[in-house]
Amino acid sequence: MDITVSESIIINLLLLSSFTFSVYSIQDDFPTANLSTVWTNNKSALKNKFFSDGSFLRPVLLNTSNSSLGIPRIGCGFYQIRISNQFYFVVFVIQLITAEISIESRPPRVLWTANRNRPVGNNATLEFTSMGDLVLKDVDGSLVWSTNTSDKSVVSMRVDGTGNLILHSANDSTIWQSFDHPTDTWLPGQKLAVEQRLVTTAANFYRSPGYFYMELRNDSFRAYIVSNSSQLYASYEIDSVNTIRVENLRHTNDPIFVYTILVSEQNFHYIRLDSDGHLRHYKFENGIEVVVEDIFSWMLDDCDYPNVCGNYGICTNGQCSCPQGTNRDISYFTPLDDTKPNHGCVQTTPLSCANKKFHTFLDLENVNYFKFTIDLTDMDTESCKQACLEICSCEAAVFRSKNNISSGDCSLLNGLFSLMTYRDIWSAYNMKTFIKVEEPSLTARPTERSTNHLQRILIPTISILSLLVVFVLCFLFFGFRKRNAVASMENGRARREEDSIDQVSGNPKRFTYDELKSATGHFNKRLGGGGFGSVFGGNFDDGTKIAVKCLEQFGQGRKEFLAEVKTIGSIHHVNLVKLLGFCAENSHILLVYEHMCNGSLDKWIFSCHQDFTLDWRTRRNIILDIAKGLSYLHEECQQRIIHLDIKPQNILLGGKFNAKVSDFGLARFIDRDQSQVLTAMRGTRGYLAPEWFLNRRISEKVDVYSFGVVVLEIMCGRKNLDYSQDEENECLLHLVKKKVEEDQLVDIVDKRNEDMLVHGEDAAEMLRTAIWCLQGDAAKRPSMSMVVMVLEGVMVMENISDYSFLTLTPIQLPRENNASRSAPPFASILSGPR
Repeated sequence: MDITVSESIIINLLLLSSFTFSVYSIQDDFPTANLSTVWTNNKSALKNKFFSDGSFLRPVLLNTSNSSLGIPRIGCGFYQIRISNQFYFVVFVIQLITAEISIESRPPRVLWTANRNRPVGNNATLEFTSMGDLVLKDVDGSLVWSTNTSDKSVVSMRVDGTGNLILHSANDSTIWQSFDHPTDTWLPGQKLAVEQRLVTTAANFYRSPGYFYMELRNDSFRAYIVSNSSQLYASYEIDSVNTIRVENLRHTNDPIFVYTILVSEQNFHYIRLDSDGHLRHYKFENGIEVVVEDIFSWMLDDCDYPNVCGNYGICTNGQCSCPQGTNRDISYFTPLDDTKPNHGCVQTTPLSCANKKFHTFLDLENVNYFKFTIDLTDMDTESCKQACLEICSCEAAVFRSKNNISSGDCSLLNGLFSLMTYRDIWSAYNMKTFIKVEEPSLTARPTERSTNHLQRILIPTISILSLLVVFVLCFLFFGFRKRNAVASMENGRARREEDSIDQVSGNPKRFTYDELKSATGHFNKRLGGGGFGSVFGGNFDDGTKIAVKCLEQFGQGRKEFLAEVKTIGSIHHVNLVKLLGFCAENSHILLVYEHMCNGSLDKWIFSCHQDFTLDWRTRRNIILDIAKGLSYLHEECQQRIIHLDIKPQNILLGGKFNAKVSDFGLARFIDRDQSQVLTAMRGTRGYLAPEWFLNRRISEKVDVYSFGVVVLEIMCGRKNLDYSQDEENECLLHLVKKKVEEDQLVDIVDKRNEDMLVHGEDAAEMLRTAIWCLQGDAAKRPSMSMVVMVLEGVMVMENISDYSFLTLTPIQLPRENNASRSAPPFASILSGPR
């Protein structure tokens, strides 16, 4: 079919400072609203429209001038994504099948989101004030978002046919428009100015920012992934007007690229940066989002994207796998989730700087990283590997040589995203990747018992057996029957308990007691303990280091035991302690965890010894790890999980001080359609959110509050409730309140470590992040995914001017002798391995 010039639109460059593309509007009459209008987010005020994916929409403005149900419509309104009870004010495109209220099979597509960092609930309000400001407030009246256009001569607002929300003056000049505040979608007619970004939406039920962004520069359009820092994975250089030269980081001499969009009045076109880092062109046709093109697929295939297979995963022809050693040795890495290979891999034995003599490499031929940065030149493979060995933070080395010569370039990688099988047949380069792994250290096997030891066991055993025989002879008639009845009842109860454990989702491995006794050398290396038992270190035959928790009072903590096994057995995340298995054999009840060689966080941040203090970078990474683990629990599990006892004692540290959240004995599940639950007080004094003491329903925001307290303690190197201080400063929150109001937060940064003083301003900013999490009103606290985005530099946190919430009431301040006690008063039996 012939294509006319009017049907072909080209992405063009305007004055070398912004991009735009144009298509026909799909509406002629745009919905508008006048000043002094209020919309309330509930079903009585706004008409509900339900969709088959569990989401629903409450339109505020929606074009209805065209009676045809086959034409896409643009509007704005409150949108709930699936069953989350969280709403976003969005601009959307929709094609309705029926005009009446019914369940539509084709949900809308979100084009722009106002409050992507902070969703609102039922009965939130959107007000177009008499002063010309468009304001979104949550149900408690707190300000969530605003256009800040008061007294700027705004008279009306509308949504036009390109998806632009506009506030305009009496002469129709634009005062404010959503096009100036892009999210993840590039819309028809929208200009992207220099340093403006498209930021992906996280791949979960929410519309919070994701890990990829694209940014316009004066000379290029660049794509990044964000972790501890931004890493460039593609660059699109601007050559001249109407042309874009697309450059892949691994190639040279790329062609000139001009992208053409074909348009018709029956569909709507847009470009979106998706959560997987792909930039795709879509058309909305017959109510369905259709991919027209993955725009740069001709030069970036799936394996070229940084996180296609998760951390450490290797992408080969679109398939993901974990690194393997020689002879296909798979003992060094395991999938993060066996059912989802693209979620990445974790090391079976975490790297530890203390065990450098056990460090070696997995040699991967023809494997490359998405970004090759030359760190060292003119060296051979062994020198490249040795350079990585000498740097503790180096996790892998990539070696590149040309024309099969032995000398080449070396790239040292600190932190790994996905790797890829190298397949560029046109390149003269040979690629090799060396992943640093730790060989399990050999531990002495337990010896046989000595003769004397056997005698000490046998003599009392024989005596007891003799007494039992006498007892049987004396009470043969009725004792035998009674004993049988009791044994039958006990065996039935034991079987029921064990059957309930066997039904654990996620299927953690079940070990025999003899297996664990052998692995721990007859439980001869005690790592620590708590109120319900001790933790012992050990090794499996394959070298895997373990920590075994022996529960000594199972009868009093059966419910908590099952809670932790079921919780940890069904979730897998690099920042959550890994439950390897359990044993429930007669009276022996044990939990088997991965071993965290640096123990719990509290001994590092509260230590009086100078050698045990942590530098700024380590503390920052620990905080980020905790935030990621909590974000996973709150937002990415099938059922949301509230931990309810976040404190330094429940944060475990690996060899490189990677942090993992442990102790799920008090955890509580929340269904996706619930926003809050009512439960008995749980947790530890000093870390409990105010709502616990006000008998209010609680949400995952209680974990956010506890996280805030932990961050304060990490940055300041002291406990929140510290009775070694003078009375004025015994509560850290009170001291923080005083210092933040004086703008002197640097004064309370941990002074025992010189590096913390060097990064004093950074530490003070981290304290402000903690304060953001400590707000008395739970609705004002950020979600943990928002905290992760702030820590990774993707978004900026809200400003706080009133710090009156930084106080503990007398009911929250315990006496010294129970300052660390959990509520309820008994401690969880399931403290992770220390």
